[in-house]
Amino acid sequence: MTKYYSIIKEPKNSKIEIDYNKLNGFRLMPKNQVEYDGIMVNKLVLINQSFIERVLKKKIKRKLDLYLNLIIETLGQESDDESGESIRQALNDLSRYRDVIEYKYQKYLDEKYIALLLQKIAILEYELKQKFVSMMNYQEVEKEEHSKSGRSR
Repeated sequence: MTKYYSIIKEPKNSKIEIDYNKLNGFRLMPKNQVEYDGIMVNKLVLINQSFIERVLKKKIKRKLDLYLNLIIETLGQESDDESGESIRQALNDLSRYRDVIEYKYQKYLDEKYIALLLQKIAILEYELKQKFVSMMNYQEVEKEEHSKSGRSR
């Protein structure tokens, strides 16, 4: 199924000029990889507040689901990653994402929703930290048992 968009300009002499720097709205860069014979969109400015909220909530939900799936995968598997690098990377990404929500999205979303999101992120961080600490403790116990068994006669 192909999608086509067309822009029709009625009077041939009229020009539409918009200064995007003066528009107050949410700016995003579309990542549409579908090639078609229409207009290529490089920058998009959303102005309608309800539409901004819908787009951001959908975007945030997708990202939180990604982190939740990552936590489920790391909790489900045994400690294959010796150094815990994947958990450390997930913690860094999650803290960066929390900062994005606090400083970039806060002016577009209501306070209750932001508070709820920050609580969800705190829970996800807590679970990742618990997994990281338990993995590090498990590795220390293994090292102690290995060093004790090597010295006995």
